[in-house]
Amino acid sequence: MKAAYAGPLEKVDETRWRIPRDYKPGMRVDGIIFANEALIESIRADMAPEQVANVAFLPGIQVASLAMPDIHWGYGFCIGGVCATDPSEGGVISPGGVGYDINCGVRLVKTNLTYSEVQPRLRELVRRLFQTIPAGVGRGGKYRFNPQETRRLMAEGPRFVVERDLGVPEDLLHTEALGRIEGADPDEVSDHAVRRGSEQCGTLGSGNHFLEVQVVDAIYDEAVAQVFGLEKNQVCVMIHSGSRGLGYQVCDDYLALFRGCPSKYGFTLPDRQLACAPAESPEGKRYIAAMRAAANFGFCNRQLLMHQAREVFAEVFGRSWQDLGMELLYDVAHNIAKLEEHIIDGKPKRVWVHRKGATRAFPAGHPEVPEAFRSVGQPVIIPGDMGRASWVLVGSAGSMSKSFGSTCHGAGRALSRTAAKAAASDRVVEKQLEAQGIIAMATSRGGLAEEQPQAYKNVDAVVEVVHQADLSRKVARMRPIGVIKG
Repeated sequence: MKAAYAGPLEKVDETRWRIPRDYKPGMRVDGIIFANEALIESIRADMAPEQVANVAFLPGIQVASLAMPDIHWGYGFCIGGVCATDPSEGGVISPGGVGYDINCGVRLVKTNLTYSEVQPRLRELVRRLFQTIPAGVGRGGKYRFNPQETRRLMAEGPRFVVERDLGVPEDLLHTEALGRIEGADPDEVSDHAVRRGSEQCGTLGSGNHFLEVQVVDAIYDEAVAQVFGLEKNQVCVMIHSGSRGLGYQVCDDYLALFRGCPSKYGFTLPDRQLACAPAESPEGKRYIAAMRAAANFGFCNRQLLMHQAREVFAEVFGRSWQDLGMELLYDVAHNIAKLEEHIIDGKPKRVWVHRKGATRAFPAGHPEVPEAFRSVGQPVIIPGDMGRASWVLVGSAGSMSKSFGSTCHGAGRALSRTAAKAAASDRVVEKQLEAQGIIAMATSRGGLAEEQPQAYKNVDAVVEVVHQADLSRKVARMRPIGVIKG
C-alpha cells in the first residue's frame, strides 16, 4: 500500500492550499497546491505534497513551491510542479524540476473536416496512422540523422526539417519559442545521447505518449475560439511526445554530474533526487545548454510526427493536407526550465521557471505570445485520457501573479501503471473504448490497460480548478475518436 501525505494542508481559498514553510526546518518558502475540495482528497493519497515541501528547500527559490491540480508523484519534483529560482540569489537549476523527458509537450493540428466526414473512414484512418507513425519503447523511425545532423536538430530546432520540406514556415510561428530556444549547445550533449536520438526523431515513444484524432464537442469562449480557428464538430489531431531517448540521457548524464554539487556549493537537500547546481555555476551552465538542445530536439520530433500525420490524412481522404486545412494551432512544452522576467515583490526579476508537467499560460499582450494570438492570449493545450476529453484553454492574467505564467498540463495519473494493468486487460479496454465510438491501437502489451481512462483523474475537474483560479480560461473541449499509443 502506497504511503499517504500526513503533513499540513491549509485552505487559502477555493482553489489553493498551503503547506506552511515551518512544516519542515529548511523550507525557504511555503508550498502552494492548486486544487478544489474534491481533488485535494485524492492529492493527499500519495506523497506528492511532500515533494512540494522538499522543493521549497532549493536555494534562490522565489515566493512559493507550486503544484498544479494534476499533481502526482515524480522524480524529485512532483509532476505538476512549478518553481522559480533567482540566479542573482544563488538560485539553482534542477534536472528533477524539468524531468527526464525534456520538452515533453503537446501539439494540436486543426483540419477543416467534420466528424460526419471522418467517421465513415475512422477505422481506416486510425489503422493507417498506426502503421505509419512509429510508436513503442526505443523504436526508431523512417528519418535517420547522422551525428552532425542530430546536433543541427538540437541547435536549429524544427527550422532544420522545415527547410527540407518537412513542414512549412508557418509551423514555426505557431511553436513555442518558434521551436528554437536560444543558448542551446549540442556540444554539451553526450555522444551516447546523440546516438539514442539519431533514429528517434519523428517517433511517438511509449507510456502516456499518443497521437489522437479528436472532435471539438463544445465551445466555451466563442471569441477566442474564432481567433484560434476552432468550431464545434471540427476534427483535430493532438500529438503528445517529447525528446525521446536523447532527452532522457541528457537528464541522466547531468543528474550524475550534479550529485556532488550541494556539498560543493554549501547547501543541503532533503532528497537526493533534487540534485541541482547554481544556475550560474559551470555545472549549471552546462546543463542549461544541454537541456535547451534537447528541448529543440523535442520540437523537431513533434514537427516530424505532424508531417507524417498530414501525409496519412492526405492519403486517406484523397486531398492534400493543405486542402484539408491541417494547420498547426500551437505547440507547447511542459517539461522545461526557462529564464523569464516576472514581477516579484513589486519588482521585475529574471528567474529560472521550472515547469515539470506544467504549461506556460501567458496572457493577452505578452510579447512571447505569437502575434496571431496576442490579442487574446497564448493557446494552452491540455490532454486528458483517451476515453473522456482534452481541452484548449487560453492564458490568463492571473497566471502571471499566481503561478509564474503557468497552468496544468493534463489530467494527472490516479492509478499507477501496475494498478491500471491489474484492473483491466488491453482487450477489455479496447472493447470499452470501441463501445464509445473510439478506435484505439497500441504497440505494447498492456499499453492500453496502463493508459485506460480510469488510470487518470477527470481532466474536466482539473481544468475547472485552473479556470476558477484564473490561470487559464476554457475555450474548447475535444473528445477522442481515434487513438494510437506505444
